[in-house]
Amino acid sequence: MPRPRLPLADVLRLDRPSDIWFKPALSVVVAVALPNLLLLALGRLDLAVYTMAGSLCALYAHNRPYAARARVLAGVVLGMTGGLAVALVAASLTGSAVVLVAVGALLAAAQKALCDATRLGPPANVILAFISSASLFLPQTLGQVPGHVALALGAGAWAWLVCMAPGLLRPHGPERRATAHALTLAAAYADRAPSDSHITHSHSHASAAAAVHAAWQTVMSAHGDTTRRALERLLIRAEVALAAPAESDPARLRARARDLRGTAPLPRPDDHLDDDEPAGAEAERAVGRAPLRHRLGPFAPIAVRTALGCALAGYASLALGVGRPYWALVTAASLYQANVTLTWNRAVQRVVGNLAGVLVFAALVPLTRVHQAALVLVCLALNFGAEALISRNYWLGSVCVTPMALLITEFAQYQDSGRLITERVIDTLVGAAVGFVAAIAVTNRRAGDRLGHALKAVEEAGDRAARLVAAPHPAPAALEQARRGLAAALVDLRATAEAAAGEWWQRALPEERVVTAVQSAHRTLAATVRRQGLHLAPTHARAEDVRR
Repeated sequence: MPRPRLPLADVLRLDRPSDIWFKPALSVVVAVALPNLLLLALGRLDLAVYTMAGSLCALYAHNRPYAARARVLAGVVLGMTGGLAVALVAASLTGSAVVLVAVGALLAAAQKALCDATRLGPPANVILAFISSASLFLPQTLGQVPGHVALALGAGAWAWLVCMAPGLLRPHGPERRATAHALTLAAAYADRAPSDSHITHSHSHASAAAAVHAAWQTVMSAHGDTTRRALERLLIRAEVALAAPAESDPARLRARARDLRGTAPLPRPDDHLDDDEPAGAEAERAVGRAPLRHRLGPFAPIAVRTALGCALAGYASLALGVGRPYWALVTAASLYQANVTLTWNRAVQRVVGNLAGVLVFAALVPLTRVHQAALVLVCLALNFGAEALISRNYWLGSVCVTPMALLITEFAQYQDSGRLITERVIDTLVGAAVGFVAAIAVTNRRAGDRLGHALKAVEEAGDRAARLVAAPHPAPAALEQARRGLAAALVDLRATAEAAAGEWWQRALPEERVVTAVQSAHRTLAATVRRQGLHLAPTHARAEDVRR
């Protein structure tokens, strides 16, 4: 199989900002500001490196309903402080940089595997690895560890409160946004479908199907039966538009999406679905989730890449005489994506962003040394800037993350800025180069196996749905469950195929079989929709007809 290309042209292209970029940006500023300003007032800004561990948890879980967010954030805070505790204990027990780099590499691998298996979402393992790796090289005694971990836990509790506070005003905001996004993409697909004979393979359909699937998962993790049922009914409208686009009304879907983005009462679909809970909800619950130990298995090769790449990057940095090998370790940890091609993209983005970031740091250093208050305020501004920019492209966010990471080292005492810049540049280049070599060296042949399993799942789900369509009197709940199961399997197949296509050193992929399976699945989905009678209103209906 020919190796995938390693592109350069589009790696640095800017995308549209995330719809909710301001939420993590504002949350992390508030979460970081209070502890840092208190420590500044007490004259103990040197302790801010510990409170930052808890404060940075405010970056996570903003796309989740508040009930799920509470659980996920609690897990992130515990995971962050657990990694911090391990790092601080190691730092207090040994001064051997060789041992500390090994501990950091193992922690980074564990964090990567857990974040991928639990689908934590951005910023995933990168922040966890940054905190634990940097903490390995902090001067520490065993007696100081409990107090420093307590500081992180306290700041983490504050971050939890900050992230949960918006729920007082919009308790169903995340699930409404997810449903609105799914409706919008379904409408965009339906607009294009009639003029594109290859629409079932298009990027617009894949994006819309993934958005609908993600919205189902979001809605099913939310509380509130009345709201949840209303959103489920709307998601069924989006699914029907994907399966039978010619029979849908994109303007009507967009109108409902606009209504969802505010605080007005939920729009109610004018369909003939029963008032009881949609059978699609049962289907989504029936899918379930495998135990964590089973979900970790497919990510073992990526974890091995992470451990090897981080260790080699740290040791290479030590060999070059750099005083902070954890920067090279974190650079390597940040690279690893679903396949080698995406890892290459991240390596290029990381290098470009970090090199630009050190220039920003050089420009800001004189300002931050006017007073420690200026240092705190500049770091807050960089926190906000990083979250405002990183959704457009990783390298653009790194332009703010890099100077912030460098300035954090000055919380305890001012550093030699020239040396900081030199070491950061060296560690960035070393970490990116060594980390990418490790990605190539550690093959991921399981990607092909996962694609085979995903193909089999789609074919079996399609067969079940086709049998029900052909039955004289299929049970509505069973037919809906079969349709939802096939739609979910199709989303997983696309994601698995894309990941496998960018992986190196594996057997030839069954590309024709994938195309055939996708085409057959779409025909079955359309037949299922027609068998159920879940047609949308006629296409000549206007959006104004459904306005309240």
